[in-house]
Amino acid sequence: MKILVAYASSDGQTRKICRFAADRFADAGHAVELLSLVDADGIDLARFDAVLLAASIHMGHYQEALTEFCASRADMLSTMPSLLLSVSLSAAGHVAEDWRGLEKTLDEFISATEWTPGRVEQIAGAYKPSTYSVFRRYVMRRIVAQRDPSADPNLDVEYTDWAALKRVLDDWTGSITAPTDD
Repeated sequence: MKILVAYASSDGQTRKICRFAADRFADAGHAVELLSLVDADGIDLARFDAVLLAASIHMGHYQEALTEFCASRADMLSTMPSLLLSVSLSAAGHVAEDWRGLEKTLDEFISATEWTPGRVEQIAGAYKPSTYSVFRRYVMRRIVAQRDPSADPNLDVEYTDWAALKRVLDDWTGSITAPTDD
C-alpha cells in the first residue's frame, strides 16, 4: 500500500510524529511519501492508497496549510482511507474543558474544509520553550504554571506517548489492509 504522510508543524513535534509514522509504515512494508503541507501544491492524491495528515493546534486552530489542503481536496480525500493526527498540549492532560476545545477545533475544521477524516486521533505534543518567541514563551509559561504548578517552565518536555502512537498506526493500517469478505 502507498501512504502519503503529510503534516503542518510549527515547532517540529508534529513533523517528528510524522517521521515516526512514515518509518513505522515503511518498516511494515508500505511505500511512504513524507511531505510538508507547505510543499504540497500539485500533489496527485490518486497516486496513494491512503493518507495520514497531521497538524498541531495553536490558539484553537490548525495551521492554514492543513485547512487549505483539505478544503481544496475534500472530494478526493473522501474517497480514500484517512487518519488525522491532531497534535496539542491539551491532549496531554485530562481537563474536560481542554478536550471540549479539541472537539470544537475539529468540528470547525470539518465545517471549514467540508471533509470528515476517516479517523481522528488526539496526540499529545511537546512544550518547547527553548524554541518559542519571547511573547509565545511568556504565554506558554503562564499556561504551564496554571496547569502544572510543579513543572519547571524553562524545560523542554515531550508529552507524546510513542507506544500509544504505534498502536494507533498499526491499528489504522491493519484496518485498511485487512482482507474483506465478499
